[in-house]
Amino acid sequence: MISRNLRHLRLFAAVADLRSLTQAAEQWHISQPAVTQAVNKLERETGGALFERSRHGFFLTPRGEVLLRRVESAFGLLDPVLGDVSPRLRMSLSHAQLQALIAVSESENFTLAARRLGLAQPTVHRAITQIEQEAARSLFERTSFGILPTRLCRALAQAARLAIYEFDQADTELAEFNGGEAGEIVIGAMPLARSGILPQALARFRAERPTYPVRIYDGPYDELLGALRRGAIDFLVGALRKPAPIGDVVQQRLFDDRLALLARPGHPLAGRSGLKVNDLLAFPWVVPRRGTPTRDRFETLFTGAGRNPPDRLIESGSLLLMRELLNESDHLGCLSRHQSQRECDHGLLAPLSYPTDHLIRPIGLTFREKWRPTNAQKLMLELVADVSPQEGHHTN
Repeated sequence: MISRNLRHLRLFAAVADLRSLTQAAEQWHISQPAVTQAVNKLERETGGALFERSRHGFFLTPRGEVLLRRVESAFGLLDPVLGDVSPRLRMSLSHAQLQALIAVSESENFTLAARRLGLAQPTVHRAITQIEQEAARSLFERTSFGILPTRLCRALAQAARLAIYEFDQADTELAEFNGGEAGEIVIGAMPLARSGILPQALARFRAERPTYPVRIYDGPYDELLGALRRGAIDFLVGALRKPAPIGDVVQQRLFDDRLALLARPGHPLAGRSGLKVNDLLAFPWVVPRRGTPTRDRFETLFTGAGRNPPDRLIESGSLLLMRELLNESDHLGCLSRHQSQRECDHGLLAPLSYPTDHLIRPIGLTFREKWRPTNAQKLMLELVADVSPQEGHHTN
């Protein structure tokens, strides 16, 4: 792993740009031996030469190119915000200070931030004070309720999170370059993905990468999206939003899914043909929470017929809860057809004969704009696409 010495990484990038130790030293107003020491240390950490030395200058090796791409991405995220806070921070800011800034801005409390980082509270307080002194401005507002990050502080913390993510990606790529493994894959899984797509993709991934760490997060879409944008999640799998929720994420459609209206086997409506809206309104429902694509399309079944949606509702996106409740009562359920297919195939639930083929929602991948996946992440993305239903083939 590369150490998170930001000064050394900046000096490495300067040598790569200028192809000269001397010019890099002049640019950053330090001695040439200091630049040499920084480059040598990075080469020891990365497991080999980053530059080819010649009388014409310093030229990147393939290993150096791997590191430079990630370093440039990291500072490309960090430096515009540092320019707004204080340009002097570009050379003085440390990785430890960035971690403290992130922890305090999220915790809004020095003690909680210190506990999270495993440090003494005065250490964290000192790190924030040093940043503020260098910037000649306050980054937190002290209130009776705690310490609140300023708008500029929030922007810096967000840039810091994504810059640190790029350094972590560099570790992964350099390990692969050296024939080893590092890093992990973190996936945000929405309900449909958890029921079919991801289990199949993960089984195939494990066959190819037996020991590579994978973590799956589930939760409400807004929480997963927030974690994605912070760099805590690599990509999301599930229902896409129209339009995209915010400009810094990209959506990639894989296939279209349709609504399924469900009941227990033996329900008064199960097996009946010619169902009308009034039949659907005669029973209580279990449906996903408001604001989800499935819920929005469910409600159009009724509003499209000039009726109000049912008001006898239990809100849940859990297939397990829905299945058990439907089997214990005369409730009806609305869920993704793809997600509920296996339950219907095994006779645990019965699809209602009511037209929903016109109510489709796109399913796919969501990731950050300009995100560059590692080889392991690329493999997982390919496998998710491979196990997704092919265009023109839809579950019944």
